[in-house]
Amino acid sequence: MILPLAVAGGVGGPAVERLSTLDAGFYFVEHQNVPMHIGSLAVFDGPAPKYGDLLALFESKIPRVPRYRQVVRTLPLQVFRPFWADDQQFELDYHLRHSVVPAPGKTEQLRELASRVFSQRLDRDRPLWEAWFLDGLERGRWAILMKVHHSMVDGIGGSDLLAELFDLSPDAAGPGRAEWSVGSRSARWEPRPSPSTAELVLGGALDAFTWPVRQLAELPGLVTDRLPSTSDVLEFGRGLTGSARRLTAPSAASLNGPISPHRRWTWTTAKLSQVKRVRQALGVTVNDVVLAVITSGYRELLRERGELADDLVVRSLVPVSLRGADDRHPVSNQISAILANLPVGEADPLRRLELLHSQMEDLKRTRQAVGAEFLTGLLGFAAPSLLALGSRAAFRLPQPLVQTVTTNVPGPRFPLYLLGRKLRELYPYVPIGDRLLTGVAVFSYLDHFAFGVTADYRAVSKSDLRVLTNGIKSGLAELKEKARQASLVAGR
Repeated sequence: MILPLAVAGGVGGPAVERLSTLDAGFYFVEHQNVPMHIGSLAVFDGPAPKYGDLLALFESKIPRVPRYRQVVRTLPLQVFRPFWADDQQFELDYHLRHSVVPAPGKTEQLRELASRVFSQRLDRDRPLWEAWFLDGLERGRWAILMKVHHSMVDGIGGSDLLAELFDLSPDAAGPGRAEWSVGSRSARWEPRPSPSTAELVLGGALDAFTWPVRQLAELPGLVTDRLPSTSDVLEFGRGLTGSARRLTAPSAASLNGPISPHRRWTWTTAKLSQVKRVRQALGVTVNDVVLAVITSGYRELLRERGELADDLVVRSLVPVSLRGADDRHPVSNQISAILANLPVGEADPLRRLELLHSQMEDLKRTRQAVGAEFLTGLLGFAAPSLLALGSRAAFRLPQPLVQTVTTNVPGPRFPLYLLGRKLRELYPYVPIGDRLLTGVAVFSYLDHFAFGVTADYRAVSKSDLRVLTNGIKSGLAELKEKARQASLVAGR
C-alpha cells in the first residue's frame, strides 16, 4: 500500500500531507446515505467518571495522534489530491460529547442510542471523529462510543486514540482535573498555518506529476514483494480463474437494494474458548469458524424470508490487513480485500465449514488480496476528480457483486482499564455502502467475540436482526456439537 506523500507547498511554505489513493477513495465515496465511519462501543465498570476528568484524559493523550486535530481539505473540482491541514478552530469538547442513556439504561436503550449516533455523518469541516461519553447504564456502568472516518484509519489502526486512553492496570495514574482548563489548551498546541492558495496550486501541480511517477516506480516492487517467484505468479493467475468462477454462483437478492441514511445496529457474542475448541477439533482456523457462524446467521435470515435455495451464496467482501503484527502507524488505511462466497444454501453445518476452509485456503495460497492492492495502486494514476467519480460509481452499481462485508479484528486477551475502570465489553461497528443492506464486524476481547451487525433501517427490521444474530449463536452451537462428536471419535 502506498502511504500519504508529503509534498512541499512552496519554498519556505508548510508541508502538505496528501491522502493516499485508498484514503481518498473512502473520503469521496461518502454521501448523505452512506456515512463512511468505523466505530466501536466500549462498556466499562462503574462508577462513571466526571466529564471533566474524561476530557482531561483526552487532552493529555491527543497530542500522540495529531491526525485527530486535522481536517481534510480539497480544492474545487478535485483537481489535486485532498490533503490534511491542522484545524484552526479545534475544540476538544466539540468532539468529546456527553449524553445519558434513557432509563432504565438496559442493553435495548443503549443499542437504540448507539444506532442513532452511528447513523449521523461526521462534520467534514472538522476533524473526522467523535467520542460519546454515555452514562446512565444499569449497574452503574458507562460507555464510550467512538466514531472515526474510514479515510483516517482502517480497522486495525482505527483504535489508536482509544488505545492511547487505555491502561493495563487499574492503578495507573491519569491526569487530574486541575491539569486541564479551557484557557490553557491554546498555549499547549498551536495549529500550523494553512498553506496559501499559491502554495497549494504549486504543490498540487508538483504532486500531480510526482505522485504517478512514484506509483509507477513502486508498482513493480509491490508485485515482486507480494509475488516473489514465478510459481507465485502462476498460482495468482490460477486463483483469478477460481475467483471468477465463484462470481457466477447465484447470490441472495434481498441483501441488496436502495439504502437510506438511517441504521440499525446490534450485536451478539460468543466465547473465544468455544471457537478455539471447534477450530482444534475440526482442523480449521478461527477465521473459518467465524465466517461459518456468520454464514449460519445469513442462512436463517434468508430462510425466514423464503429466499433460501440449495446453491445460494452470500458474497462477502473480506478486508485483509497489510499491517505487520506491531504496526499501528501511520494513521492511514493499510488494507486490501478478497471476495468470499458464504455457502448459505448448504444445509450441513460441517460441510459449510469445510467449504469455507477450502475456499479461504485457496484465496490465501493464490494471494488474491494482491489483486485489490494492485488495483488500488493503479487507481493512483487517475486524476482526483476521476478517482472521486470512480469511487462513487463503484459503490452504486445497479447489480452489485457483493451482498455484505465481514471483517474480523483481533483484540487483546488481557484486561484494559480507563481511569481505573475495567473495560468489560467492546462491540464493533462497520459502515455499509450503497446497495449493501448489512455488514458484520467481529472483535475479540478477553474470552469473547463480539459480532457487531450494521443494517439499513428501512430494509432490515428488528426481527430480521434478531433472526440473523440468533442464527450466529445457533451456528456456533451446531459446530460445538460437531466438534464434540469429532473429539469422541478421536478419543480426546
